Amino acid sequence: MAKKQFQAESKRLLEMMINSIYTQREIFLRELISNSSDAIDKIYYRALSDDQLVFNKEDYYIKVTADKESRTLTISDTGIGMTQEELENNLGVIAKSGSLAFKKENELKDGHNIIGQFGVGFYSAFMVADVVTVISKPLGSDEAFKWESEGADGYTIEKAEKATVGTDIIMKIKDNTEDDNYDEFLEEYRLRAIIKKYSDFIRYPIKMDVKGQRPKEDAEGEFEEYQEEQTINSMVPIWRKNKSELTDEDYHNFYMEKRYGFDKPLKHVHISADGAVVYNAILFIPEHTPFDYYSKEYEKGLELYSNGVLIMDKCADLLPDYFSFVKGMVDSEDLSLNISREMLQHDRQLKLIAKNIKSKIKSQLQSMLKDEREQYEKFYGSFGRQLKYGVYSDYGANKDVLQDLLLFHSSKEKKLVSLDEYVSRMPEDQKYIYYAAGDSIERIEKLPQTEGVLDKGYEILYFTDDIDEFAIKMIMSYKEKEFRSVSSGDLGIEADEKDKDNKVQDADKELFAAMKELLSGKVKDVKASKRLKSHPVCLSTEGELSIEMEKVLSAMPNSQEVKADKVLEINVNHEVFQALKNAQASDKEKLALYTSLLFNQALLIEGLPLQDPVEFTNDICKIMA
Repeated sequence: MAKKQFQAESKRLLEMMINSIYTQREIFLRELISNSSDAIDKIYYRALSDDQLVFNKEDYYIKVTADKESRTLTISDTGIGMTQEELENNLGVIAKSGSLAFKKENELKDGHNIIGQFGVGFYSAFMVADVVTVISKPLGSDEAFKWESEGADGYTIEKAEKATVGTDIIMKIKDNTEDDNYDEFLEEYRLRAIIKKYSDFIRYPIKMDVKGQRPKEDAEGEFEEYQEEQTINSMVPIWRKNKSELTDEDYHNFYMEKRYGFDKPLKHVHISADGAVVYNAILFIPEHTPFDYYSKEYEKGLELYSNGVLIMDKCADLLPDYFSFVKGMVDSEDLSLNISREMLQHDRQLKLIAKNIKSKIKSQLQSMLKDEREQYEKFYGSFGRQLKYGVYSDYGANKDVLQDLLLFHSSKEKKLVSLDEYVSRMPEDQKYIYYAAGDSIERIEKLPQTEGVLDKGYEILYFTDDIDEFAIKMIMSYKEKEFRSVSSGDLGIEADEKDKDNKVQDADKELFAAMKELLSGKVKDVKASKRLKSHPVCLSTEGELSIEMEKVLSAMPNSQEVKADKVLEINVNHEVFQALKNAQASDKEKLALYTSLLFNQALLIEGLPLQDPVEFTNDICKIMA
């Protein structure tokens, strides 16, 4: 029998198919099963217009059979089959798609969408097989034909024997090499895993003969071998069912089956969109942070399906970074896929889906914040930091999307509050949204800088995450109210004491100038405090960089010693101020000692390192002596 040659273009394409188009060998099984599904679909469509043809879905299936001894893997279907001419045209001319032609001829519209469109998926079999044999018997014919090829060298077609309508694809699996293990494609557990991963929602049963052991009925403690045919795939995807017939448990089971996480999701969102782009999606908001969430190893993204066939494990383009915690899947018929169906040809449809998904996630979170506060706070404990990163990143481009989702601990409420809740109860005379930053709520509550603001009856937001201040600097203002740190040089509450404080400053200019000289290079200024009530000393800052921001930046690699412009503030109503004045009048060395002690005390209050701890302890000893 003469071997027929592939066309020159087809030969080059086949070589490329085998070596470079697909990134993972296991994809071949997805492609062949999809082709088998198409073949059954074609009978379904033929039955719509042929009264003599009855389509009984129970009669149609796909079967996967592995034979280790002969090293063959067979994919069989009960689909429409191929004539000799169709074998010649569809398999002898690479990239000529019989499914695509069928779609054009029949103008398919009723929800069954034939998957194949490029006509190249079949040739992925050569990635794992030395020889591929196709035996096919077409619907309405008594003749069957066999197509066989060893790859780019060509193929043969001859008559064959086949009892039933349909197609068998028989692959002679390659031998193992030092680098490649082809045996895995003959292992039952591996084939099951690939089918579940890519083809779980093919609409027809995918069957396999499964071997196992079970207890003998008449012999306790003994087992017997058995083999039975099992359906591997789920067939009907949960996202195509009506929401009304699904329970929370159904969604939770799907979450666990897909291994999106080992926790119980806090919320799910089921989307069935039928507009500019048609798609279904199920999204989950997890309860707990994945162990690698804030590491480089974490991959965001949703599973992407096209007509129920998995195309991508993690489609990152479907989620913005600030919602990267969301798990789930999207299925659409409208995606323009590339030739390998492993990525998108262009992303217009994907952008529309992603925009809609972003809106749905935000709406769900806002609903939780409003109606299920306890659930939202549980979510926020796990992923609030990510929302703040989202505000800070991209120069604040996403602040309008995220600012209403942020929560901070409140000095007044002693619990988490939103920015809207804070602003809604601000007194009329309050100009700013006040905040204090520190390592913990307990430390912030002891900060001297909070005294003046709290004394006015104003609420303070506590920032305990290192990202908090950076995020707020991007927001700048909320509902026309600017943010102001309690350590800021200008709190906006000193006007009523301005004259009194100026008199103090004028009377003691020489004292503050002397202290500033003693602390040259360490502080930008020394002045009388307008915020302290009971504490003797504190540090405030001038400019955009706060002390907490300095700490964060200093802890980073290549920090370049970034420093905030610090101001040492002295409580002129505290008894320590009189001691300073006395020292200035009679003992310059004691003034230097007191100045150093007060500055180091202020550093300790802020959690900043002392430049010379030994000198500090010696200074204390001098006071004690």
